[in-house]
Amino acid sequence: MKKICDLAYYYGLKMRIYPSTQQKQIIKVNSDISRTVYNKMVAIDKELYRLKQVKLPLDTVVDRISELESRKNARNMANHYQYMQDKRVDSDMMANAIKNYKNAWKLFRQVHKVGTPNFHKKSYRENYQTSTHYTKKHNMDMFSASVRFLDNKHLNLPKLGRIRVSGSYRRILDRKTDIRIGTVTISKDVADRYFVSMQLASDTPFVQTKAKTNSKVGVDLNTENFLTDSNGNQVANPRYYRTIKGKLAKQQCKLSRRQRRAIAEGRSLREAKNYQKQRRVVARLHDKIRNQRNNFLNLVSTALINNHDLVVAENLRSSNMLKNHALAMSISDVGWRTFLQKMEYKSALYGRSFITVSPKNTTQTCNNCKFTMGTKGTEKLTLKDREWTCPNCGTFHIRDINASKNILEKGLEKLAKEKEKSLA
Repeated sequence: MKKICDLAYYYGLKMRIYPSTQQKQIIKVNSDISRTVYNKMVAIDKELYRLKQVKLPLDTVVDRISELESRKNARNMANHYQYMQDKRVDSDMMANAIKNYKNAWKLFRQVHKVGTPNFHKKSYRENYQTSTHYTKKHNMDMFSASVRFLDNKHLNLPKLGRIRVSGSYRRILDRKTDIRIGTVTISKDVADRYFVSMQLASDTPFVQTKAKTNSKVGVDLNTENFLTDSNGNQVANPRYYRTIKGKLAKQQCKLSRRQRRAIAEGRSLREAKNYQKQRRVVARLHDKIRNQRNNFLNLVSTALINNHDLVVAENLRSSNMLKNHALAMSISDVGWRTFLQKMEYKSALYGRSFITVSPKNTTQTCNNCKFTMGTKGTEKLTLKDREWTCPNCGTFHIRDINASKNILEKGLEKLAKEKEKSLA
């Protein structure tokens, strides 16, 4: 049987699960130990770094270094810390925690942006990863391995056993049989809902590629209208956070009052039932906004992929734009970065083309004569200027439509250059 890394196509699947009280306790134990293993690895490497600064070859230092080095192993760590030998602990969870720590170092060496791996703090979220094992007798499907579907409504997970599941996975089960399950993540969100996420792989595609439409479109993203394309179509900005901001503020004030009351009475917040009840209310409101925005972005991105062979968009850097305090809320609410990520993976999934171009001067340049505002004594367009007339050729422009046409032209030029390089 092929390994998951040798298969051609990959797919991610997330489903909600409904564990019993005993299963919730097992999830909590594994989540806590997963975090502990990761933190132990951080602590070991920090101590090793300090010990290796000692220049004198002291016997005690050498012995301590060898002891710490030997502990960077799931089995040895479990032998050293007796509480990790609990029968409810999944051994694959410990191995995956160590693997995640090593991957964090690998990512740091490649990117150098988020810093070195640091301690994970305890929170209301819980999660851990386990692995799926196949034997030689097993078929490469979703019904044979250590993590497997028992039927259309139940899943078998290591240490947890039979568990009820719901989601959109049935369309995959009914359509494909040659699927291998890889890493599995069991998690709980801040609203106390439980989920399972699966990495799937196969030698055949999970979805069918789309038929060609011979259509190309440029997309301009902004806060007034979420999206304007080069054909003149506009998609309104739903502003999900702004519509619920008042209700959310009231519930957060209520949460703050219950927090102050619990602290004044000397009670732990984790044991204050009224505080925990209100915390879940606030968490569900935040989750509602996130789900609404995610659903909207999925609908828009899928529509663009279905209707066009090539989509060109601006490569917007939201982190830089968020420094503008006047626009920070609107930019965070609109979800540009998430939209671009969805376009990127959906284009690869359905056999379409999606590229991003630099946003420089896409708004300021006349699509007709290529005159750029801000040159030859003219003033640059501001955010208030939604319509303008080119002082060079006299062409009237709607700001966003003009920008989307420039974005499409930039994308076509970029593709032409890439084609020339590949032929050279």
